[in-house]
Amino acid sequence: MSHTTPPAPQRAVVIGSGFGGLALAVRLQAAGVQTTILEKREKIGGRAYQLVDQDYVFDMGPSLVTSPGIVDSIFQAAGRSLHDYVEMIPLDPYYRIYFHDGTHLDYVGDAERMKAQMACFNEGDAQRFDDFMAAVEPIHEAVIGDRLGSKPFDTVKSMVDFVPQVIKMGAWRPVYSFVSKYFEDFRHRFIYSFHPLFVGGNPFSAPSVYLMIPYLEREGGVWFTRGGMYALVEALGRLFQELGGEIRTDHEVTSIRVENGRAVGAEAAGQYFGGDIVVSNGDVGHTYKHLIAPEHRKHWTDGRVERQSYTMSCFLLYLGVRKQYPQLEHHTLILAERYKGLIRDIFKKKILPDDFSMYVHAPTRTDPGMAPEGCESMYVLIPVANNQSGIDWSALKDRFTDTVLDFLEEWGLEGLRENLDVLHVMTPDDFTGELNAMYGNAFGVEPKLTQTAYFRPQNRSEDIEGLYLVGAGTHPGAGVPGVMLSAETTYGCIARDLGLPDQWDWNEKGSVRFGPGRGLQHDEALAARRAGAVGSAATPLASTATGEIAAD
Repeated sequence: MSHTTPPAPQRAVVIGSGFGGLALAVRLQAAGVQTTILEKREKIGGRAYQLVDQDYVFDMGPSLVTSPGIVDSIFQAAGRSLHDYVEMIPLDPYYRIYFHDGTHLDYVGDAERMKAQMACFNEGDAQRFDDFMAAVEPIHEAVIGDRLGSKPFDTVKSMVDFVPQVIKMGAWRPVYSFVSKYFEDFRHRFIYSFHPLFVGGNPFSAPSVYLMIPYLEREGGVWFTRGGMYALVEALGRLFQELGGEIRTDHEVTSIRVENGRAVGAEAAGQYFGGDIVVSNGDVGHTYKHLIAPEHRKHWTDGRVERQSYTMSCFLLYLGVRKQYPQLEHHTLILAERYKGLIRDIFKKKILPDDFSMYVHAPTRTDPGMAPEGCESMYVLIPVANNQSGIDWSALKDRFTDTVLDFLEEWGLEGLRENLDVLHVMTPDDFTGELNAMYGNAFGVEPKLTQTAYFRPQNRSEDIEGLYLVGAGTHPGAGVPGVMLSAETTYGCIARDLGLPDQWDWNEKGSVRFGPGRGLQHDEALAARRAGAVGSAATPLASTATGEIAAD
């Protein structure tokens, strides 16, 4: 009688624990691949890190969820529900936007409320709103509905097949140009063209495929996770470990080992971690230039890595204040008069101009537990040039901090300085030092036409078998939805290579909304919140959900 030895379990090493790395690690572990995450820092999270100081809690990166259905699909892959792990809170408005002339708009998902506000500035713009959304819908349907954001563009044919759709939708046109066909008022042109900045793109050059974002927000809503976005990081980490995955923090990867043209493991903290595959959730430029010896890179040579266009960086202040400012919504944009000129200074000239626009995240407006009672926990983000600028941030940091604080006080945050309990500053140098980001970029490879889809770094390495990429630097791009979709794309590549099962039905339309029975939609959750039903937006739905949710 013969006995066969069962095959050894497949093993994966994932470098980095940002949202992309965590999402992919969960999918791999759920598919039976024994996976180890190697993380440089003392906690998981990557760009979605957390800072806690004197009971002030700060999300250091992403500050919202616009795609609950995409996030929930990761939990579904493991037979769980997102609602078993985090409380989702619907936001309204999505953003408050203050313009240089003192006017402001509350950017909301409800079309009629949005048109009513727009009509105050330009009646024609309000009348053309529905036409604009109708023009954007096919882009959203292609990327999300037809799952192009979840499929690799790794062949010339895949790009050739996509080009006719791009031309038909006008998605090749720069975002601002596309938007300007429908809106005349500068306010409306801004609020429907600024979204590429949230993924590191230039609205005046990023292709209109990124206009899927406002439609995505309208479809799925804008949400926050109680306790901060880091609660979602912790949830994914907990799920991964419950499935049997291993996390090694304080393990910075120093090299990816390649043998006979194949990635076989990674060196970290003086140890070797072997695997059948290696996945990098690290910065793409850093991964190729600093973790892989040049002799293994015919495509991604040092020169090619350096010639890539990387996104702008950010200057951030994390402020714990013994006072609250009701003029701030959860997400607030405060804009300078210049738009195109300011963007040109940051992206093209790579200088630090005298004026600036800023994004303020004040989560205590939604979740008071993010700060001591009666206090404000907020961060201020100012887009700045990446470190190809040559700006000496060590010399400039303190002076620029004072400039920003002075501006905020003059703008209307009275008593800001005298009520400061906590002040932390992050510059492009920190993106380089803490996150190993090439040139201190904040969002990876810049999303422009010549670096989109097939022209982005591939999810399956062009140079090395068994090496895969996930996260902001690869397809489809940055932002929470983007990196979650990149995990779907990369998992699909790995699944084909290793013979793993699909974790979704490719014939089923993709969606950013919660599936039937898996959670309240944004408008329903918002209505429940307004009615005072505490926690209603995140009530566990095990009793009504599909059989995909496993009992704990």
